[in-house]
Amino acid sequence: MLGGVIMMTDGIAALGLVEVEAIFTAVAKFAAFSEDNDPWSEHDCAVIEAQGHKIIWKIDYYDRSRTYLSPDPADPKVTVRVLTVMLASEY
Repeated sequence: MLGGVIMMTDGIAALGLVEVEAIFTAVAKFAAFSEDNDPWSEHDCAVIEAQGHKIIWKIDYYDRSRTYLSPDPADPKVTVRVLTVMLASEY
């Protein structure tokens, strides 16, 4: 979780600090990617269970102004990565 921007939805924030910390720890530790949940091997999205909640996390790749999608997501000079964490019920 270095670099980029981390966003959480109001639903996640409303859970309180202890649950939020546990959820972000679960997101950071997630490594169970498979062909079923990551068919393009991008490792940029998953649905997990944490603290009794179904959580969706997704990384998007924006241009430096965070206005448009990045022209080259692999190039950090033109890309800002944004991690969004939400309750599945908020999707």
